[in-house]
Amino acid sequence: MSIRSGGKAVIAGIGQTEFSKNSGRSELQLCCEAIKLSLDDAGLVPADIDGLTTFTIDNNEDVDIVRSMGIKNLRFSSRSPHGGGGSIGTIAHAMAAVESGLANVVVCYRAMNERSEARFGIAHMEPNSNSTGSGSGFLEWSMPYGAMTPAAWTGVQAQRYMDRYGLTNADFAPISVQLRSNASTNPLAWYFEKPITIDDHQNSRWIVDPVFRLLDCCQESDGGVAILVTTEERAKDLRQIPVRIDHATQSVPFETETVTNFYHSDLTVFDSGVHSGAELFGRTGLTPADIQVGMLYDHFTIAVFWHLESMGFCKPGEASDFIKDGHLALDGSIPLSPNGGLIGEAYIHGMNLATEAVRQIRGTASNQVDNVEHALLAAGMSGAILGRC
Repeated sequence: MSIRSGGKAVIAGIGQTEFSKNSGRSELQLCCEAIKLSLDDAGLVPADIDGLTTFTIDNNEDVDIVRSMGIKNLRFSSRSPHGGGGSIGTIAHAMAAVESGLANVVVCYRAMNERSEARFGIAHMEPNSNSTGSGSGFLEWSMPYGAMTPAAWTGVQAQRYMDRYGLTNADFAPISVQLRSNASTNPLAWYFEKPITIDDHQNSRWIVDPVFRLLDCCQESDGGVAILVTTEERAKDLRQIPVRIDHATQSVPFETETVTNFYHSDLTVFDSGVHSGAELFGRTGLTPADIQVGMLYDHFTIAVFWHLESMGFCKPGEASDFIKDGHLALDGSIPLSPNGGLIGEAYIHGMNLATEAVRQIRGTASNQVDNVEHALLAAGMSGAILGRC
C-alpha cells in the first residue's frame, strides 16, 4: 500500500514549562505539562496526537505519555540520537512523519531535571537505559585519560581552533555577554534582569584552562519543551498562525562521535554543520542572507563560532571579527538567540531554541526582531530553517 502524502509540515503549537534549578516534580510531569501547553497553544486536545518524537536519552517513554495524556491511538513514535547535537532531528522526524502521512499531529518533546537530578556536567559511566550496542564508546577512550566532562571533550577541538586562528578565551566573551544581555530582557529566562560584562566573563573561574571559563558554559536546567507539528492544511483551522518547516535535516559525517570530533582530519572544521548547512540551503534555495534570526546551539561559546562558519555567515577563521563587528546583536545582520540561548535562558538540550524561533516568526517574542521571515536552527548534527507561511 502506498503512503498518502500528508502535505507540507508546519509548527502549529509550542509549549514550555518554567525553567528552574529544581522543578519539584517528575520528568514525566514536566513532559506532560509542556505537551498540554503546546496543545492549548494550537487549540487541540490529547486525542488529536498520533505521533511522538524525542531524544534517545529522554527518560519519558511514549507508553507513559499515552496513558498520562489520554492519547487514543499513537501511530508514529521515534527517538533522535546524538544528544543536543541531534535536537532538531526531532523536528526532522516529525516533518517526515507528517509529510508522508504516517501521522497527522506529531509532538516533539524533551523534559529533564538536569540540575536537580542527573547532572550532565558530572563524570559518570553508567549506561543510559535507552542505549544500545556493545557498550564500547568514546567514554572508554576519554575518561581514563582525564577527559571527564563535555567541557573537556569539546575543549580538545576548541583548543585546536584557538591555536590555528590565534584566539584566547577573551575572544569568547562577547558571545556570553550578548546572550546574557538578551536573557536579561526576556521574562522567561533564568537570567532575566541579570546581564554580565566582559570583566564578569574574564573573572569567572576556569572550567577547562585555557579554553572555557564558567561563563562560557550553558546552564544546567530543569524544565520541559514541546513542539506540535501538523500539516499546513490542518493548521488553517487551528488557533495560531502556523510556522512553516522549510526543511529539517540531520548529519552524521564519517569519524564523528556524539560529543567529540577527535577523529576528524581537521579539528577546526565543524563537519556536521557544513553538511547540515549545505543540505538546508540547497534544499530550500535560501542563503545565509535570507536568515533574520540565528538560533545557534550554544552549549559552549565556541560552538557559535563553528555554526557561523559552517553555515556560511563568514569564512573559516573570521567568526571572531564577525562577532566583534556587532552582527549578532539584536539589531545586527544575524541576531543570535534573542531569548538568551542555552547560556542565558535555559538548557533544555536545545529545544527552547526552537520555541523561540517560532515566537520570532509569529512576532510574539519578548525581544522581537523586526520582519522575521526565516529563522535558522543549527545544532551541528541537525538543523532546520523555519519560515513564515
